Amino acid sequence: MPHIHSFAPVSKADARVLILGSMPGKASLQQQQYYAHPSNAFWKIMGELAGAHPALPYARRLRLLEASGIALWDVLASCERESSLDAHIRNESVHDFAGFFARHPHITRVFFNGAKAEQSFRKFVLGKQQLPPLTFRRLPSTSPAHAGMCYADKLQAWRTVMQP
Repeated sequence: MPHIHSFAPVSKADARVLILGSMPGKASLQQQQYYAHPSNAFWKIMGELAGAHPALPYARRLRLLEASGIALWDVLASCERESSLDAHIRNESVHDFAGFFARHPHITRVFFNGAKAEQSFRKFVLGKQQLPPLTFRRLPSTSPAHAGMCYADKLQAWRTVMQP
């Protein structure tokens, strides 16, 4: 089973919000880009909310997120996984969130892109790393594997990211 590693965070020191995925999928790892699978709704949603439309160059999308006060990262630093499915993740390790939040003191809200990100954070980070007071909320996964919710409902749920 391949051992894979996630990406560095996309963040500026003045970020106010952190969006956490679980671990990049195969398309993302191949392209070295967050949410690279063409059927993943993340960039379409961020296009609606922050102007980071999927048709824009990747670097421009990241700058637009940063300009909107949004940081982007994954809970897991590494794991073993054969497919892109979160259910196949094994032998995971997590990032240093205590250090991350110390470098990003304005972040007060953390949003999880789906259940696996939230479950991993609660299992491996909460109570194990010293964190500042934060508000946590799970949002519906933007993954194409989460087809049980239509795009309009996902977009509506994700609007909370932009609220003060």
